[in-house]
Amino acid sequence: MFKTVLFSVDQSREAREAAEVVASIVQKYQSNLILLSVVEETTPEESPQDDAMKSVKKVEQLLKDAQAFFSAQGIEAKILDKIGKPAFVICDVADEMKVNLIIMGCRGLGLTDEGSHDSVTNRVINLSPCPVLIVP
Repeated sequence: MFKTVLFSVDQSREAREAAEVVASIVQKYQSNLILLSVVEETTPEESPQDDAMKSVKKVEQLLKDAQAFFSAQGIEAKILDKIGKPAFVICDVADEMKVNLIIMGCRGLGLTDEGSHDSVTNRVINLSPCPVLIVP
């Protein structure tokens, strides 16, 4: 049913909690797992160190830690790190890799001052080429 699952990983508590659900689904359906984290583009005024998701090194470490978590459960995971706008990159990768399910935490680090209607999660739901499972 879910041959390939894409798990969008960030530094949020919700993403860490979603990892258990991801492991359960991947094991149940014997899915291929792709771990994706997006390094957000920085403006000239910003330092990449201002935010963990804007630092390539921190994102690489985050992905390695996530891969180790799944490996400990007997799940092999491919890791990808990309640069860009998270929602668009997540959907583009899902489309390119023919993903059957995207899983993400309900409120990652992409909330804006305007609120959750502009969140990465909400944008992925609206743009995704496949079903999206949001873990509360």
